[in-house]
Amino acid sequence: MAPTAAPLIVPALTKHTATVIWAHGLGDSGLGWLPIAENFRRRARFSECAFVFPNAPNIPVTVNFGMEMPGWYDITTFGDLAQAHDQPGILKSRDYFNSLIKAEIEKGIPSSRIVLGGFSQGGAISLFTGISCPDRLAGIFGLSSYLLLHDKIRDYVKSDGPNKNTPIFMGHGDVDPMVRYEWGLDTSKILKEMGWTVDFRTYKGLEHSADPKEIDDLEKYLDERLPPLS
Repeated sequence: MAPTAAPLIVPALTKHTATVIWAHGLGDSGLGWLPIAENFRRRARFSECAFVFPNAPNIPVTVNFGMEMPGWYDITTFGDLAQAHDQPGILKSRDYFNSLIKAEIEKGIPSSRIVLGGFSQGGAISLFTGISCPDRLAGIFGLSSYLLLHDKIRDYVKSDGPNKNTPIFMGHGDVDPMVRYEWGLDTSKILKEMGWTVDFRTYKGLEHSADPKEIDDLEKYLDERLPPLS
């Protein structure tokens, strides 16, 4: 699965020592989350960090009557976490995100200085890719997200995998009508049962969107996971 456009990249302001790969949700593009990095830049935050905003390919989406839109995998139903997932599409996107991680490593950035995360569908693929990644990451985050292939997740995650000690940040609005709050809670519970440390934050009154407090909390998480080296 090759995305329709190359990722948008916000380079580090100083020596490049870390990277955040930030995945958008269904129907969006990397441009949709670019203002986050621009805000960090205006405040001289994460100056050693590059931000990579990938663009999903246009694919037919079943819940939208087969119409094409940017997506990391098909969504066949808005049922619940136990409903059928587009396993081939999920695995192709996982491989693509692993290739982005490899590209950063080839630039000289240690995997332990790379954070992978995203919003909604982008957060879901980031959680799945992150916990199954063969390289040890600095952090994994999912905003308004859920666990993909959760009934098969142990087939893809080794019990002694390199990211078992990688802290995970999750944020979710308690009135999200699209990716239900309960799905986020259940995802956090499953991950904790599998041994992960998950910081799950609830945002009162937030629907399927991001919240300034949530972004502030995520910024603190990134601060902890990617401290400046110089």
